[in-house]
This record gives sequence, C-alpha cells and structure tokens, in this order.
Amino acid sequence: MNALLAFDPGFVIAMSAPPGQGTSPLVQFIPFVLVLGIFYFVILLPMKRRQKKVETFLGGLKVGDKVVTTGGLFGVVGRLDDQSVHLQIAPNVRVEIARTAIAGYQGQPPVAADGNG
Repeated sequence: MNALLAFDPGFVIAMSAPPGQGTSPLVQFIPFVLVLGIFYFVILLPMKRRQKKVETFLGGLKVGDKVVTTGGLFGVVGRLDDQSVHLQIAPNVRVEIARTAIAGYQGQPPVAADGNG
C-alpha cells in the first residue's frame, strides 16, 4: 500500500480548534516573549556586565600602571588624557594610543578582549 494513501487529512483537520474558538492572541505571543527573554539573558545582559567591567577598569587607570594593549604592546602609563593614554614602551620610546586600546594589566587576564568591551 502506498504511504500517501495511508495518510488521512481529515484526522489533522479534526484535531484543530473549531472555528471561532481559537486561542487568545496573548497565548500566541508567549513563544515570541520567551525567545526575547532568552536573547536578553543569554546575550544582552552579559554584554552589559562586561561593558561595565571595562569602563570601571579604564576609569581606574593611573600613571605608573603596567598595561598591555589589544595589539600586544606592553608599557607603563606615562600620562592620561580623556580619550588617550601615553605609554612608555621602551627607554625614550613613547606612544599615544586610544584609552579603549588598553586590554588589561601586565601579567593578568585581559579585561577587554577586543578593545571595545
């Protein structure tokens, strides 16, 4: 016997709700709300926490800190501006980099993985 002939579409129609007695619109949006909730708790909330951690780290930088940049430069903070940091990376060699390019302290795990938090 053919498998298509064994399927009775009347059975599927009989399982549906009668006309006019469907589920409320609120019940239909529950899966959508669940997906949004999962997205928020799995992706957005950890990103916000990490960004706050990076902002706290960058705000706490001070002259004399030994840091490493996201590009791999090791140096000592010589001067701090609002948007930039002056690093001494060797005797008589100083570079100016963006404050967000500081990844962490030397010898410690990086705070910023990509420099943007």
